[in-house]
Amino acid sequence: MYAPERHQQILTRARTEGRVDVASLAVELDVTPETVRRDLTAIERLGLLRRVHGGAVAVERLGIEPGIADRERVMSAQKERIAKAALDELPDGGAIILDAGTTTIRLASMLPTDRDLTVVTHGLPIVTMLAGRPNITLHLVGGTVRGRTLAAVGSWALAALTQIHADVVFLGANGVTVERGLTTPDLAEAQVKRALVAAARRVVVLADHTKLGVSDFALVAPLSAVDVLVTDTDAAPELVDEIEAAGPRVVRA
Repeated sequence: MYAPERHQQILTRARTEGRVDVASLAVELDVTPETVRRDLTAIERLGLLRRVHGGAVAVERLGIEPGIADRERVMSAQKERIAKAALDELPDGGAIILDAGTTTIRLASMLPTDRDLTVVTHGLPIVTMLAGRPNITLHLVGGTVRGRTLAAVGSWALAALTQIHADVVFLGANGVTVERGLTTPDLAEAQVKRALVAAARRVVVLADHTKLGVSDFALVAPLSAVDVLVTDTDAAPELVDEIEAAGPRVVRA
C-alpha cells in the first residue's frame, strides 16, 4: 500500500471513529509503528488530524474546521494543477458558478481574458479577485458570511440561487465517497452547495486526493449529480475506479 492510500485509510477511520491509535493502525496496515507515526505527522501537517498520546484525533471531533488561510497552504501544488485542468470544462461563453473554496479561488485567478463570461459566486475572495475584470459580468450572492470560509450562506443566498441557471458550476467538497456522495462539515454551506448544483446544467467537482474516500458531516449531493470530478494524480486508483463506476468522469491532474 502506497503512502497516499494509507493516509486516506487513516483519515477515513479517524473521522468515522473519532480517534486512531498507532498500535492498531500498524497491525491493520501491516506496517511498523514508526511508519504510522510518520503518516500521522504528515496528515497533521495538512490540518486534518491532531496528534495525541499514542495516536491522533480527527479535527472535526475537536470542533475544529480549518479556516481558509490554513486550507490555502494545504495541497497547494495539487490545487493549482486541479484548477488548471478544470479550465477545460469552461464553456466558450455564457455563465458559470464558482463555489467558495481554496481550489475555486485558484480557478478564478486563471479564468481566460479572451472571452466574455458571467460569473456567479458566494465566495468573497473570488469577488475581490474578479471585480475589476472587464470581460467578466460578476454577480455576488449575498447572505450571512461564515468567517471560516468567507462564504455567504443562509436564506438570502438560497433565494438568490433559485433565480438563475448557469452552464457549469465548479464545486468544492470536503468529502467524496460512492456511498454518501459529496459532503462538507457545515450544514449551512451544504444547503448552499445543493442550491448551486440545482442552479447549473453541469456539475464539475474540484477535490484533491485527501478528500476521496472521506465522508464528512453534512450531505451535499449524490455522485449521480456530478458530471466531472477533477482531482490529482495522488488519488488511489481503486477509489478513482469506484467513483467513475458511480457516474462521474474523473480527471487526474
